[in-house]
Amino acid sequence: MLQYIIWNVDPEIFRIGSWPVRWYGLLFATGFLLGVRVMNYIFRIEKKPLADLDPLLVTMVLSTVLGARLGHFLFYEPYMFIQNPLRIITPPFDGLASHGGIIGIIIGLWLYTRRQSSQMSGQTFLWVIDRMCIVAALAGAFIRFGNLMNSEIFGKPTNVPWAFVFLRDHEFSQVPRHPTQVYESLSCLLLFVVLFWYWKAYRNQSAPGTMLGIALIWVFGLRFVWEFFKENQVAFEDSMSFNMGQLLSLPAILLGLVLLLRNFIRPASLIPVALVIQSSSLCYQCDYQPTLPSTSKVDSNNCENLIATKRLVNPGHFPKRITATKRSASQSNILV
Repeated sequence: MLQYIIWNVDPEIFRIGSWPVRWYGLLFATGFLLGVRVMNYIFRIEKKPLADLDPLLVTMVLSTVLGARLGHFLFYEPYMFIQNPLRIITPPFDGLASHGGIIGIIIGLWLYTRRQSSQMSGQTFLWVIDRMCIVAALAGAFIRFGNLMNSEIFGKPTNVPWAFVFLRDHEFSQVPRHPTQVYESLSCLLLFVVLFWYWKAYRNQSAPGTMLGIALIWVFGLRFVWEFFKENQVAFEDSMSFNMGQLLSLPAILLGLVLLLRNFIRPASLIPVALVIQSSSLCYQCDYQPTLPSTSKVDSNNCENLIATKRLVNPGHFPKRITATKRSASQSNILV
C-alpha cells in the first residue's frame, strides 16, 4: 500500500460560521481570476476596450455555472426537473457537467457579442470564443484539480505506481485507482500553453474559429479517452458501451473537425481545380462537335471566345491576382 499515493485531503479549508470554504470553490475562483489577467493582456495587445473585461467576466461565470448545473441534471438526472426542481437551484450545489458548461459558455458569449460595445470594437463571436478557449483551458485545469481535492470523479482500480487511494470516498472500494482528475488537469494545462503560444505566433494569420476547433478536438478527444479509465458517475451508464461523457463528447469533436477543415481548406485553393475541369469540358465540346450534322457544327473561333469569356468564378469573391491569372490562361488557350 505504501507504494501508492494515499489521498486523505479534507475538502474544506476552514469555516466562516456555518459556511465552509472549500478547495474546489477556491480553485474554481482562482481559475477565473487568472483568466481575467490573461484576457487583460490579450485585450491590451489587440487594442480592445478594457472596460469590456468586467461584463465578459460576469458573462463567463454565470454562463459556466448555470450551464454546468443545468447540464448535470439534463444529462444525468433529468427526472429531477419533475420530482424535485428546487434541488437544481438550491444548495448544496453538488453536480456540474462540463458539457453543459461548454454549451452555457457558447450561449453566453454569443449574447456578449451582441452588445453594441462588442460590435463596435470588432469583438465578433469567433474572435471572442477563440481567445476564451485559452482562458477556459486554464480554468479547466484548476477545476479538475478541485475535483481531486474533493476526492471525486476518479478512475478505475489500477496498479500503476502513481495510483491514488482515496480514503475519503465511501461509494467505491478504497483501492489504488487512476487519478483521472490529474490526467484531465494536466491535459487542460498543456492545452492552455499550446493555445497561448498559437495566439502569440499566429493570431494575425489564423482564420476565425481555428483555436476553437483545436480546443474542441483536444479537450473532448482526450475526454473520450480518459472516460475509459473512469468510474461511471451514475448507475445507468454501467449498461452502456460508451458512457454519457463519451457520447456527449462526439458532437464536440465533430464540430472541431468541421471548423478546422473549413479554415484550412479555403475556397480559393479550389480555383485551379475548377478552372481545369470547366475548361476541359469546353474543349471537349469543341473537339467533338464535327461528329454532329453540319448545321449543328460550332465554329472553333466561337469555342475559343466561349472559353475566354466563360466566368468560372465570381471575381468579387477572390483576389484580383487569381482572377487575372484565370483570364490570361483562358485567352492564350493553354488548356485547349
